[in-house]
Amino acid sequence: MSQQAPAPAAARRLEPSDVARAQAIVERIGTSFRSRVVGQGNLQLSLVVALMTGGHVLLESVPGLAKTTAAATLADAVHGSFTRIQCTPDLLPADIVGTQVYEPATGAFSTQLGPVHANFVLLDEINRSSAKTQSAMLEAMQERQTSIGGVIHELPKPFVVLATQNPIEQEGTYELPEAQLDRFLLKEILTYPSHAEEIEILDRIEREVFDQELPAGSQVSLDEVRYLQGVVKGVYLDPAIKSYIVALVQATRPPSRALGERLGRYLTCGASPRASITFQQVARALAVVAGRTYVIPEDVQRLRHQVLRHRIILNFEAVSDRVSTEQVVDAVFAATPTP
Repeated sequence: MSQQAPAPAAARRLEPSDVARAQAIVERIGTSFRSRVVGQGNLQLSLVVALMTGGHVLLESVPGLAKTTAAATLADAVHGSFTRIQCTPDLLPADIVGTQVYEPATGAFSTQLGPVHANFVLLDEINRSSAKTQSAMLEAMQERQTSIGGVIHELPKPFVVLATQNPIEQEGTYELPEAQLDRFLLKEILTYPSHAEEIEILDRIEREVFDQELPAGSQVSLDEVRYLQGVVKGVYLDPAIKSYIVALVQATRPPSRALGERLGRYLTCGASPRASITFQQVARALAVVAGRTYVIPEDVQRLRHQVLRHRIILNFEAVSDRVSTEQVVDAVFAATPTP
């Protein structure tokens, strides 16, 4: 375990040495990730950014694209606790947050914390759980706490939720409400591996790579993760960049002058101010990944689809005309002047 250093105070100027140390931590996490996960560079970046900002990620893909492996590897890379919850229609809130259990020997109730009390929680097929169970997760994600028998239990720090949903099967699912979607920092859509990547997956299985320890020196401590989060908060964000972020988000709201009449008519609902906050956090994290103490417009643009694809709601006309959310997002960025 590397020596702990105090997190940079928001009041003092962020030094290049702070960012250099943070960048080294990010690279070690990336080394751990790449040792077990083949390809999926966008997924790696999204998970690291979520870790750096304390956000949550919604993962969408068909089964078998290493979502569980990626989440478990990230937990191993930072010496964090990891739990996986398989969501089903009969899953109850108590199955996630915990409950009080009666002890006949003592005649008293004891509190048993649920699997959500971990640094990294993988909610597999979150849209298969009922609305009541989803609301329990909503409190955990937003408030960073659970309530059991009237007693508040703080969640560990860092706390990152990685929720998955299958876009193919819709039978027996409960669509996530907009309020809960908005609380995910990013939405990442995973794609199939290339021919070469799939061969590499087979080779790694033959070599039993997935059962081996992570490369020596690639793991980081939870203290280093907290240091990393402190560095991100200290990255300089110019007022012109803030204005750019707000202009982008406001351009997604109907009626949108930026999109014009053709694309503007496809919007039902635009992004909330939480999208502006997310752009600010993500841009700062990407600046650290790039080794800078300040944000540039490219940091705002890099993960634009992941930030906005679950926050913009298109109408049926857009579906019938085969207009995707990503097309609308690209149009918003193309129409908004870059500082």
